[in-house]
Amino acid sequence: MDSIIFDVDGTLWDSTEIVARSWTEYLHNHEKMDITVSSQKLTTLFGQLLPDIARQMFPDLSESEQLRIIKNCCEAENQALLKECAPLYEDLKETLETLSRHLPLFIVSNCQAGYIEAFLESTGFGAYFKGHLCPGDTNMAKAENISKIVADHKLQSPVYVGDTLGDFEACQKAGVPFVFAAYGFGEVPSPDYRIERPKDLLTIFSLN
Repeated sequence: MDSIIFDVDGTLWDSTEIVARSWTEYLHNHEKMDITVSSQKLTTLFGQLLPDIARQMFPDLSESEQLRIIKNCCEAENQALLKECAPLYEDLKETLETLSRHLPLFIVSNCQAGYIEAFLESTGFGAYFKGHLCPGDTNMAKAENISKIVADHKLQSPVYVGDTLGDFEACQKAGVPFVFAAYGFGEVPSPDYRIERPKDLLTIFSLN
């Protein structure tokens, strides 16, 4: 194993409370929609592509309206996360510091353009990562973005760390071993590796 590619939500931080609040405020104040978004609802949606989330959130609207509103929700979310850093998982900073001294680290997430940048700016973790991709940048799904990171950076033996079945399935398509972050939002029946906290990665890579 020569590199690590990370998911963001449910793997590096839990932004659901801040995102739920920013979406609700936007929908109430700008769309005049009587929709209150909960953090619990978002845990079932995060990891999916934005058009799929929009379809579930606004099933009675046209596709163009769904996409317009979810795009504006995401812009509100990015701004909220730049103002307030979401809760990070246990010992994340120390873990990334150690990992980045030995391995190149990357991020691939099914998010909008600007979200990973908001994560890196809000946390101050930009120096730990060599690159990142999302559908908002490439118009490609997670499996294809994982493959692109691998190809672009000539990675020989990467692993992907994520927390949902969708992450696992993307890794299977991309041919990359999957590390299941069991502390996150999803369930995965047979991952290649399992961690209960980020620091467990140090054991997998024999860095403690």
